[in-house]
Amino acid sequence: MSDQNAMMMYDASKKSAVVAYILWFFTGMLGGHRFYLGRTASAIAMLAGTVISAILTVILVGVLGLFVIGIWVLVDAFLIPGMVETHNQKLVSSLS
Repeated sequence: MSDQNAMMMYDASKKSAVVAYILWFFTGMLGGHRFYLGRTASAIAMLAGTVISAILTVILVGVLGLFVIGIWVLVDAFLIPGMVETHNQKLVSSLS
């Protein structure tokens, strides 16, 4: 693959921290930012935890689960730059 093709592939596939933060803000509890950054397993865990906890709020048990997911989302706000960098570095490695 030529350098120009590799550069075009990188530009088309790289992830943006701005987009990740927008997804974090609007779909954080559902793991949208993690799906975007290719962290599918933890995104599914976050989504499932949120849905199950929301259902269990009827018997007040789910409030604890939503609290834990909320903490996880808050911590992710600080982890997003590293996740974006890691994804983009893996992309460079795969293209070179």
